[in-house]
Amino acid sequence: MSSPVPDRQKWYRRRGVIAGLLAVTIPAIALGWWLFSPLILNKTVVEEFPRAAAAQIPAGSTAEEVEAEMLEAEGQNITTADDMPEESPTKLLTGEFVGADSFHQGSGNLGVYELTDGGRVLRFEDIDITNGPDLHVILSPVPKAEGREDVMASGYVDLGGLKGNRGSQNYDIPVDVDITSGEWTVVIYCQPFHVVFATASLAG
Repeated sequence: MSSPVPDRQKWYRRRGVIAGLLAVTIPAIALGWWLFSPLILNKTVVEEFPRAAAAQIPAGSTAEEVEAEMLEAEGQNITTADDMPEESPTKLLTGEFVGADSFHQGSGNLGVYELTDGGRVLRFEDIDITNGPDLHVILSPVPKAEGREDVMASGYVDLGGLKGNRGSQNYDIPVDVDITSGEWTVVIYCQPFHVVFATASLAG
C-alpha cells in the first residue's frame, strides 16, 4: 500500500504555486486597471464659477448677533453690504486647450481670475481631454511647454490632480505665484509616464 505522504506533498506544492500566481496576478490586474481604465472611462466634474470668499463673522460675535444687527439695520433703512452691487471676479488671462498629439487630445477654454477677496483661480470651461492615470494640472513658466523638461522647468507649480477630464472646474493658484508675469503654460500632465496630454498658453 502506497504512502499518502507524496500525494500530500504534491498538494502542498500545487497550493503554493496557485498562491504564488494569485499573489502576482491580482496586483498586476489592479495595476493594469488603474493605468488603463482611464483611457476608456471619462469623469465629468462641473463646479460653479468662483465668487468672493464667504462672509466672515467678526471676532467676538456670533452668527445670531450678526444677523440681528443686519435686521436692525434693515429696519432703520441703513444700506448694508448686501444692498450694494456684487463685484465680479476680474479676468486676467485666457487660453484654449490643444492636444499634445493625435492620441492625447484636448479642447476647452480656461481663464485666470482675480476674485474680489484678492485670491486667484484657474477656471476650466467645458473641457474635454483624453483621460489617463494620475493626471495633474501644472503651471509651467515655459512658453508653449511641450515635453517633460518644459513641464518640470524651474518655477513650475503643481495645482493638484485633474478633477475630471470633462466639465468645468476651479483650481486655486498659490498667492506667491505671479501668474501675470512672464508667459505661462497650463499643462495636463501624466505623472506615472511623464507624458503631456494637453496644453494651453495663457495670454492677457
